[in-house]
Parts: sequence; structure tokens; C-alpha cells
Amino acid sequence: MPIQNSPYHAFAALLNTGDHPVSPAELHGLLLGRSCGGAGFDNDTWIADAADLLGGEPQDNIRQALIGLQEMVKGELTSDDMTVVLLLPSDDTALKERAEALGQWCQGFLTGFGIAAGDTALSTDAMEVLQDLTAIAQVQDALDESDDGENDYMEVMEYLRVAPLLLFTELNKSAAPVAKPTQH
Repeated sequence: MPIQNSPYHAFAALLNTGDHPVSPAELHGLLLGRSCGGAGFDNDTWIADAADLLGGEPQDNIRQALIGLQEMVKGELTSDDMTVVLLLPSDDTALKERAEALGQWCQGFLTGFGIAAGDTALSTDAMEVLQDLTAIAQVQDALDESDDGENDYMEVMEYLRVAPLLLFTELNKSAAPVAKPTQH
């Protein structure tokens, strides 16, 4: 797929029309992080969190795109497929740019997760995922244009497609139904 037709590039172009100094990767990471952290899927709170990152209230067309992005994430997190599609540059983009976007995605995720989860107690596995994301956020300078660099990038991508699901599952457990008292 040519770079100019990728969803990432299209979203970047849309953000540029509103002069928002943020990458689609960081914005998507923020959304997924806050969703996994227990923020739910209310449009108004998502738009408010996005506006903080965007540096101001989004224009109507960007607002609609953000709502669509949230609907996509909601579908991914609540479906039985157990897959997350990351909003990152396409494979024909230079590895350095893809790695930079990957770091931005992780930063956004960690920010969003922190906003939503706050001081919530987490399992050891969840803490390890967050530590991994923190380390991955720093990876952009460690990958070089080589077959090994590409393989490392792909391994990280595969991990990031499933790691958020662990956090979402842990922090968004359905509450057990409360038994209604019987009336005599």
C-alpha cells in the first residue's frame, strides 16, 4: 500500500489541517491506554482527553474522526477476536520513522492508561506490561535499517497487538451481578 493512502498518513493529514502538533500514533495510544485503564467509551470524555493532547478543541471533522477511532477501538477491545490494530505508519515507511511512531504510540498509551487507571492496584503481569511499554517507548534509536531491525520491529508490533488486551481484561472485568434480596 502506498504511503499516501495509509490510514496513518490520512489521519496525519487530517490532524495537520487543524494544526495539531501530535502524531496519529500518540493519539491512538492515548485512546487505547485510557480505554484499557478503565475510562470507558464515553465520547465527551474521550474528546476532552484528546483535546488536551491536541492543544485545543478539535474541529468538527477531527472530532468525528476521533469518535470513529474510538468506535473502532471499542469494537476491537470488546470483540472475541482479541486483536488490536495499531495506528502506525505502513511497512513501506522508513524503519526510523516507524520506530519513532511506535515510541509515540507507547508514550500516548502510558499517558492514557495513567489518566484512567490512576492508583489502581495492578497484577504483576500488568506491571510488567507497563514496564515493557516504557522500555519500548525508548526503542526508536535502537533500531537500524537492517533485516534484524525489521525483525525486532515486527516482534515488538506483535507484542503490542496483545499486551493492551491483558490490561483491558484486568481493569475492565465485568462486575459480578449483585444478588437481589428476596422478599418474603
